[in-house]
Amino acid sequence: MPHFTIEYSGNLDRHVDMGAVVELVRKAAVETGIFPLGGIRVRAIKCEHYAIADGRRNYGFLDMVLRLGEGRDLATRKKAGEHIFKALSAFLDPVFAKEKFALSFDMQINDKETSWKRNNIHDALKVEAING
Repeated sequence: MPHFTIEYSGNLDRHVDMGAVVELVRKAAVETGIFPLGGIRVRAIKCEHYAIADGRRNYGFLDMVLRLGEGRDLATRKKAGEHIFKALSAFLDPVFAKEKFALSFDMQINDKETSWKRNNIHDALKVEAING
């Protein structure tokens, strides 16, 4: 883990390359140095049906949630979150300049007792690192 889930209003597609957004978030997560590379997941889900504020269709949103495992202290989580949010916010500055837009980012800690995982990507990355 970490797993980033981005939900965004469908009207953003005309203003934002969501492929670039998920790659930017992935890179920013790597830059923090606190997440295992093989556990990083970033996905974007387009919301075709949404209602914002007074219902105007030109309003947009991007809401990102990070789910991560236990074990990192608050200061470390805050520093990482601020780095990621700053990078995403800067990327979206052009949207803020032209549109009415809401950006949000929240972290959630998964309880290890109720979180199951199976992943062989970590091992593959270790083998690549050893063999080049």
